[in-house]
Amino acid sequence: MPVLVGGTVTGPSEFRVDPDVDLRVPADRRELTAHPAAVLGVIAAGGVLGALARAGLQATFPHPPTGFPWATFGINVAGCLLIGALMAVLTARPAGPLVRPFLGVGVLGGFTTFSTYAVDAQRAVAAGSPGTALAYLAATLAGALLAVWAGDAVASRLLARAKVGAAR
Repeated sequence: MPVLVGGTVTGPSEFRVDPDVDLRVPADRRELTAHPAAVLGVIAAGGVLGALARAGLQATFPHPPTGFPWATFGINVAGCLLIGALMAVLTARPAGPLVRPFLGVGVLGGFTTFSTYAVDAQRAVAAGSPGTALAYLAATLAGALLAVWAGDAVASRLLARAKVGAAR
């Protein structure tokens, strides 16, 4: 059972809802109202960077309406891999309060594009390629879920090895 000690929850990390913000902890709830403009500012700045990277990749690798949208697929899977890795890193090594909003919500949220995922599928159906649309929908969902898991698992293992290596 986690215990509240000086505004922090001690105990197993699996009890935390989020690695750096747990709304069950009064100190964490206060953090959300302490600097909302800064949080929104870093999310916006990160979102611009992520969206520009995504737009550049999509412009570099266009696809016809009936073709498989490889750029969007790759962007979403890569973004999910990085989100999984980021959450593992922030769980193992907590960072400042603006790191996760900037990188996770801003950069990677702006980079991944599940709205384009839906539009790409709709366009494929409208262009007469429902099979491509269905394959794309399924592959993206499976790929994204596996990528988050893989990013978290690989980063967690690497961090654990680094910790063991540093302890020697």
